[in-house]
Amino acid sequence: MKRTGIFSGSFNPVHVGHLALANWICEYENLDETWFLVTPHNPLKTQQHMLDFRTRYEMVQAATAGYPRFRASDFERSLPLPSYTLRTLRALKHTFPGHLFHLIIGADNWQNMEQWKDADALLEEFPVLIYPRPGYDRPAPAPPTGVRRVDAPVMEISSSFIRDAIRQGRDIRFFLPEPVREKAVSFFAAPPADHTL
Repeated sequence: MKRTGIFSGSFNPVHVGHLALANWICEYENLDETWFLVTPHNPLKTQQHMLDFRTRYEMVQAATAGYPRFRASDFERSLPLPSYTLRTLRALKHTFPGHLFHLIIGADNWQNMEQWKDADALLEEFPVLIYPRPGYDRPAPAPPTGVRRVDAPVMEISSSFIRDAIRQGRDIRFFLPEPVREKAVSFFAAPPADHTL
């Protein structure tokens, strides 16, 4: 059984913080691989200033190429909207029975877990790895069985920071993977209204 991490997100755009975190989790948390699952629409997020799905997916493909333990996935594209994590994980399990899927989430999402659809069932059916996020304390009391906190480096880079910096004309070349930098700058340097779905 292949141990596969599911790192789900908008990746709007994917940046070096995403890659470094996923790299650490693969190497230190006994995962065979991590799939970057590009989300068409997170029900808890606005779609304003969102690049189209295909562009975000292609950026993730370019950013993860060359590291054999990373995989870009557009699996949710084929599922009904809105995207609910439990439905996605169950569909992944059915489609790829040789994988043991682990959900990778930040401490911010863990603290908002009660807002997720069918959160209790998700925690019963799938293991969860919680990585630290700036401004969010470690969850207490101890998480339930199947949920584990990981001591990954705290990544203070966010996609919103990347978007704002590009719009301000700042040179942040080392915050973006080289294969996606030019495309990200060309999209986000334009007025925000150009990037709605």
